[in-house]
Amino acid sequence: MRAGLAQALRDAAQRYGSPVYVYDLPRLEGDAAAVQAAFPDPWLRLYSLKANGLPGLVREVVGHGFGVSAVSAGEVRLAERAGVPRRVTALEGIGKTAADLRLAATHAAAGDALLWVSLETPEEAAALRDELLRARTLSGRRTLRQDVLVRLNPEVSPETLGGLAVGAPASKFGCLPQELPALVAAGGGPDGPLRWRGIHVHVGSQLGAVTAWRAAFRLSLRLLALQRAELPDFDTLDAGSGFPVAHDDPASVPSVAHFAAAATAELEELPIAARPTRLAVEPGRVVVAGCGWLVGQVLHVRQREPAVVVLDAGMTELIRPALYGARHPMVALSSLGEPIGDGPVDAIEMRVDGPVCESTDSLGTARLPPLQRGDVVAIGVCGAYGAAMASTYNGRPRAAQVAWDGERLALLRRRGSLNAL
Repeated sequence: MRAGLAQALRDAAQRYGSPVYVYDLPRLEGDAAAVQAAFPDPWLRLYSLKANGLPGLVREVVGHGFGVSAVSAGEVRLAERAGVPRRVTALEGIGKTAADLRLAATHAAAGDALLWVSLETPEEAAALRDELLRARTLSGRRTLRQDVLVRLNPEVSPETLGGLAVGAPASKFGCLPQELPALVAAGGGPDGPLRWRGIHVHVGSQLGAVTAWRAAFRLSLRLLALQRAELPDFDTLDAGSGFPVAHDDPASVPSVAHFAAAATAELEELPIAARPTRLAVEPGRVVVAGCGWLVGQVLHVRQREPAVVVLDAGMTELIRPALYGARHPMVALSSLGEPIGDGPVDAIEMRVDGPVCESTDSLGTARLPPLQRGDVVAIGVCGAYGAAMASTYNGRPRAAQVAWDGERLALLRRRGSLNAL
């Protein structure tokens, strides 16, 4: 843990109460810079808002050279609140409703179109076509077009948990290569209100190897080139993300640079004229996960085998361990009422549970020093899919969220109130 961070986490719990989320902005800057170095301009870097859509945090990410990928009208609004221009905001995701598509059409009619809309099925393409035609009539414009990508299911076997393998053959996400012509036809063909710009592919999250990602990238490049005869504007490949975050040993997962090297190798296999003229990635987890800490206080210590520690932070704040067995590093910030310094401490293996009335409310195991009620424990790598997936189950107000710039703490979102439940 970097100098000063432990004290900042203790200060956040004291000032804002616990549980509390704290975002280490210098760490975020370093992680964003690593993505930017691996995929430099002219690559488009779209931050995946679903990882953490907190506007104050999104502003920090966008300030490091990112646009955004949204999966709903709600996330488009979050991007707007963060000051993100619509021209660098893409609308993606499998669950786009009529209201989501209507929002995209309304922006296009106002001359402020989204970067693109990623389409999943012929029915969705037809629905967006109808919304654009309706918006054109209402606006009185003679022409109205929206750039779109086709979400491809590459039918690969990603090296990740089953629940995160969105590019697998049985996945609900994306169309199969043979289904692409029907999707284009349903959207009005190459001359309709949808301007067909290319392919969007995403194989999964927290990938343990580059192999499946590279295979999907290769397939997408070939399919893109094959479509250009009938779709002359087909010039874009959004390669998704899946770039993993190490929860302990950095060498345990491939770096973002490994994925970038694989993309470069595949591009160099093609003649220059056959390569996409626009390339994008859409990382989320790898940008914000490492900067996030969830800080909680000890409520109980059970003398079991192993010992059990119950915190005031649990599955309502961080559901990933209960949902699919995700593991997060944990560190004690105090022991028996005293702050822990930089020296060695006696520690034993303990199970760390949350306060929710569910037996699955466990955050995992960790080696921790002797603890008592009131001691403070921090859970790391929580910046992605932590607060974004939080709930108020058991009548628990949402945790406050705080940024630390290396010197000062700043409140990004206040704690939820009992009255707001």
